[in-house]
Amino acid sequence: MGNTLTCCGKPDASPSMGRRSGPAEPDEPSEVYEAAAGDAVAVALSPAAPEPAELDFGTGEGHHLQHISDREMPDELALESNPSDHPRASTIFLNKSQTDVREKKKNNYVNHVSPGHLTKKYSSCSTIFLDDSTVSQPNLRTTVQCVTLAIYYHIKNRDANRSLDIFDERSHPLTRETVPEEYFRHDPEHKFIYRFVRTLFSAAQLTAECAIVTLVYLERLLTYAEIDICPTNWKRIVLGAVLLASKVWDDQAVWNVDYCQILKDITVEDMNEMERHFLELLQFNINVPASVYAKYYFDLRSLADDNDLPFVFAPLSRERAQNLEAISRLCEDKDLCRAALRRSLSADNFIGVQRSKAILS
Repeated sequence: MGNTLTCCGKPDASPSMGRRSGPAEPDEPSEVYEAAAGDAVAVALSPAAPEPAELDFGTGEGHHLQHISDREMPDELALESNPSDHPRASTIFLNKSQTDVREKKKNNYVNHVSPGHLTKKYSSCSTIFLDDSTVSQPNLRTTVQCVTLAIYYHIKNRDANRSLDIFDERSHPLTRETVPEEYFRHDPEHKFIYRFVRTLFSAAQLTAECAIVTLVYLERLLTYAEIDICPTNWKRIVLGAVLLASKVWDDQAVWNVDYCQILKDITVEDMNEMERHFLELLQFNINVPASVYAKYYFDLRSLADDNDLPFVFAPLSRERAQNLEAISRLCEDKDLCRAALRRSLSADNFIGVQRSKAILS
């Protein structure tokens, strides 16, 4: 890699977490990279920067240099501003939904509204009820409902109406029909958002995992670019997130021209330009760690539970119980192998581990 100081001082080095709050012209250079280049040049020209000759590079000893990503963004700032990057940060959509959930519970308590019939099934000693959605294989319909509900809360409880021209539907309409200005003054209902996303997922044959990654990219865009999702831009932001998630997640990605067959009036050039701006605003950070994915999945389940979205529960069958037991044993064997390597267990102790037998009635 060569000299670390030379790498960090290049004007085209990895940009820091730049922000854009105003409309961006497609042909103008990105302010994110201009700000990053300016900071990098300032660091390179600073008289306080140590000379390479002053550094003590001992033979056979580690340099213990701080990673560039740690210098650009401290952990405290990262946890606060980038929930789509760090598993310990709380998701934005769940925080925005809590206000409505608390208000709903308060009104029900004050007005003495009964919860109605209990539709959720609970397990007993003889029967175990499980739904058909897991973190590795989510249910498509329920996941899309939860993701669109999260988008609905983003729009409803937004802080302002900050946007960019590339996502503004008034400047880049998705249909040739004239959309009245009154349409952009009201927040869309959840069922309307669900129909739009369901049409994309059904026509493109996308998976439930892609829906979760779509929400991750959407919140990452709102955080990095410092914009809000509102009635004028929500369709194009969602479309850009779906487009990018399908290419990153699915092995056989849907091409941009295929979305033009779904949305008849949009052009390939418009799709390409929107995708390019989306990637630039994400700073080409399309990585979704497994821990972040799992956090979003379980937060979506919490959102569904708070808003009474139904999950399909069914009794645990013998075949499914055997499959779950096989998966559990496979994970247990992997953990034991790691423990054996880490703790240097003897062969006798490793083989002598006992497994509990599953009792199926």
